[in-house]
Amino acid sequence: MARTFPPDLVQTQRAWTRTYEALARTPFRTALRRRLQQLSCRIATHPYWDAGTGRSAAARTELRRQARTEESQERRTA
Repeated sequence: MARTFPPDLVQTQRAWTRTYEALARTPFRTALRRRLQQLSCRIATHPYWDAGTGRSAAARTELRRQARTEESQERRTA
C-alpha cells in the first residue's frame, strides 16, 4: 500500500529533484549545492517523520517515487 505524504513534503521533494538535476547539468554551482542542502534539511526535519510513520528507507524511496510521478504527470499536461 502506498503511503500518503503531505503535499508540502512532496513539493519539497520535487524541488530537491529539480535542483539535483540542475546541479548534474551544471556542476560546481555553489547556489545549487546550497539549495540542495536546504531542501534536504527541510525533508529530513519535516513533521511527517515524527508522526509515528518512521523514517525507513522504504518511506523515503516512496516519497521520491511519488514526487517523480507527479513531476512526469505535470510535464505531460504542460
